[in-house]
Amino acid sequence: MKQRLITGIIAAALFIPIVWIGGLIFILGTYVIASIALYEILKMRSIDILSIPGVISTATLWIFLLPNEYYDILNQLDYTKIESALLSVLLLLIYTVMKKNRFTFDDAAFSIFAMLYVGIGFYYFLVAREADIFWVLYALLIIWTTDSGAYFIGKAIGKRKLWPDISPNKTVEGFIGGIFSAIAVAVIFVLLAPLEVNMWYLMFATVILSAMGQIGDLVESALKRHYGVKDSGRILPGHGGLLDRFDSLLFVLPLMNILQLI
Repeated sequence: MKQRLITGIIAAALFIPIVWIGGLIFILGTYVIASIALYEILKMRSIDILSIPGVISTATLWIFLLPNEYYDILNQLDYTKIESALLSVLLLLIYTVMKKNRFTFDDAAFSIFAMLYVGIGFYYFLVAREADIFWVLYALLIIWTTDSGAYFIGKAIGKRKLWPDISPNKTVEGFIGGIFSAIAVAVIFVLLAPLEVNMWYLMFATVILSAMGQIGDLVESALKRHYGVKDSGRILPGHGGLLDRFDSLLFVLPLMNILQLI
């Protein structure tokens, strides 16, 4: 617990100023975090980030993450992000032939899906920061509050297991408690933050985002359990890898766009 707390404080001290400053330093920081997260997920399937599939996936991720203000780079080449992803699919399929199925169709599909899983979430991290820093703070507060509320309420009154085959410690009571905790924080946040949004709609959105954030955590737990991995990485002592810390955010941020908050 002590190690976890120390790591959390150091990580927050580095992460929050980068988010607050924004601009190029935030974009570069997002690229670094996303690249490490991709490395962690590819490693689960024993795909080396420096291998040809790893390089193709990483290059596609970097293209996918390009913010709107840098989109002219692709326009000058007369390409779209979708076309770059399609090119990656073709290159990975060609590689399966070159490797005589030692690199399989399943490996190619995993590489592309991993890139999309990480890329879509972190792209909307950039979109949220561009829209307003307070939307980034809202997303982080919802996730942190949901996580804390689910933990403490689940520990206090939790009896029914939520999904024991995937995450044995999570309970239905904790899941619901996390949502109510997030709603309480969202109400306070909308009263204090300079955001033009209807409170009732934000509360509705918070319910969805809190629930889906917890599901995002379960998705990564299922992925790790499938590949027999305890943590996605070791970069954050006491916390695991970056993917372990951003799994909920990868679900919440795209949904904030779908809900038209950003």
